[in-house]
Amino acid sequence: MHPNSAFRPRQDDLAELLVREIGFAAIFASTPDGPRVAHAPVLLAADRATLQFHLARGNALTRHLDGASALVVVQGPDAYVSASWYADADQVPTWNYVAIEMEGIARKLDDAALVAQLDTLSARHEARVDAHPPWTRDKMNPALSSKMIGAIMGFEVRITAWRPTIKLSQNKPADERERVAKGVEATGHGALARLMRHLGGDREGA
Repeated sequence: MHPNSAFRPRQDDLAELLVREIGFAAIFASTPDGPRVAHAPVLLAADRATLQFHLARGNALTRHLDGASALVVVQGPDAYVSASWYADADQVPTWNYVAIEMEGIARKLDDAALVAQLDTLSARHEARVDAHPPWTRDKMNPALSSKMIGAIMGFEVRITAWRPTIKLSQNKPADERERVAKGVEATGHGALARLMRHLGGDREGA
């Protein structure tokens, strides 16, 4: 991750908040076939100590993941930052981004824990889309639901390390941060601009 401590937030709950809000991650692990990555929705436990996800049984990572050391990366918005947006000519282009790394040992979940994960995941996101009525597994044919659940495997990572990088021009003065925010907004990266305006003021405490 980025070595500049200015881009590591001091707010204890910021990385957790972003993981919950984004809710999707890349999961990396070494395998006998070489490094592999899978992509999946994730659920962070209330105590932020564990992260759950599920993968297709046929995924190249699935058969090697139980007991393995895993790296889970949740990425937020990102955008190119033009050096022309700074008042000082002696600047170089860079990239603003949000990335949360979590490391830990993965373990396979039993069937009951997998089903609980799926139900919690769908309930959370059905609430976000404000579905009326929300979708639940009860709407499915039980035999088909069981067959589809049998095609996936659930995992949990016990998190031993958090490494967040929130690079939002916090190392720049407020007027320069606003110029950069306007620049990335004009190039179609409104979500990053909003984060810069909301969180970029943490410069003194980052």
